[in-house]
Amino acid sequence: MTGANGDADGVARAPWIPGPRRAADDHADLENPAVGPEAQPEPGPEPEREPEHEPEPEPEVPVLTHGVLKSLLGAWALSACSAGETRAVEDHLTACAPCADEALRLRDAVALLHEDRDLDLDPLLRSRVLENCLGRRPARIPIPGWITPYDAETARLDALLRDIGESEWHAPVRLKWYEEDRIVRRKATVAGVIGHLLAVDGLVSAALGLDDPLGAGTPELSPSERTEAFWAGLDRPANRSLRDPWREQSHTLIRTVSFAGRGVADLTVTYKDFALPLRDSLLERAFECWVHADDIANAVAYPYAPPSGPHLHDMIDLAARLLPAALAGRRRTGLAAPARHLVTAGAPGRSLHLEVEGAGGGHWYIPLDSPAAIGSPDRAVAQVAMDGVEFCQLVAGHISPEEAAAGQDGDREAIRDVLSAAASLSRL
Repeated sequence: MTGANGDADGVARAPWIPGPRRAADDHADLENPAVGPEAQPEPGPEPEREPEHEPEPEPEVPVLTHGVLKSLLGAWALSACSAGETRAVEDHLTACAPCADEALRLRDAVALLHEDRDLDLDPLLRSRVLENCLGRRPARIPIPGWITPYDAETARLDALLRDIGESEWHAPVRLKWYEEDRIVRRKATVAGVIGHLLAVDGLVSAALGLDDPLGAGTPELSPSERTEAFWAGLDRPANRSLRDPWREQSHTLIRTVSFAGRGVADLTVTYKDFALPLRDSLLERAFECWVHADDIANAVAYPYAPPSGPHLHDMIDLAARLLPAALAGRRRTGLAAPARHLVTAGAPGRSLHLEVEGAGGGHWYIPLDSPAAIGSPDRAVAQVAMDGVEFCQLVAGHISPEEAAAGQDGDREAIRDVLSAAASLSRL
């Protein structure tokens, strides 16, 4: 190899890059002098070497009492201790089992402190936490199973309200229900809807001897009348201050029913024009809580899922049980076709097969001619198949019987009467 001018001395003037250091057992080829040590170029100037770092001195470990070391566990878990304190704490953990257990719990807790965590919680988180807690220490006074839909739906709505901002409490909510064979609409706000739930839940409170949000001595009013009276009695437009009274009332209802014992389930709750046992009344309140929570969620663009399958099934079952009486009431006012085949009370009569699909679905046979008759598969003259959530939307009056995308087969008159009776169960 020569330099740029063909002079062999160019090799000496070129910068020298040292090759890899030979290993101890790397011997030169003795038969070929060209590759021996004589053939190596003259070494150039030594490259500058980075100064070697001096080893860090050992931290000075302070002598601390057990109490001080225990108080440092939180800072140690957050990596906020000095080097000496860290060494002192870790030396102590090897000899003190209680402090070691506490340090382990604190370290696991610190792992949860992430600012970038997703705010959308796992929908099964609540049930897992409750199952774990009850497994460790069962509730001394358990909540009756028939009140769990109300407990779940009020908790879900409260979680939604906790997430919305101050201005969203005044967001417009369009309420609608089915009345006199037409859909009726009413404007409200998010806060106004919570006031409506507070006022109507007061019917259950009064039946249990608790405080009525409309005040003592309130005359018997329908749910709609109670709502109008509550709204009219507010000193200023409804706002987020209604959340705490509504949530406290729901907690009080659940707590009172849980302590009251089994007989309370049959206590009568009067809605002026009709009455329900407490068991069904709280299921009806759970249904309305879900429906209006969905109204609120749509108003503030918040994702909201239907109730769990078992709770949705109970709500559909309540509506199916109320349909015969609703159908008879419409027949008395001329809104439904007259009865065709009357039977004695408790006997199977002409029926409609209601098949509800999806989560919470099932099969119900609705007696058509008398509310005292028994629905029977053998006497079915028509069948309606609907999705569970869609059927609940019909019962809530959010869709009309004509809008219900139902699979229909059989007696068209019976189908029309039952779908209209389902929509008539709705109200403000």
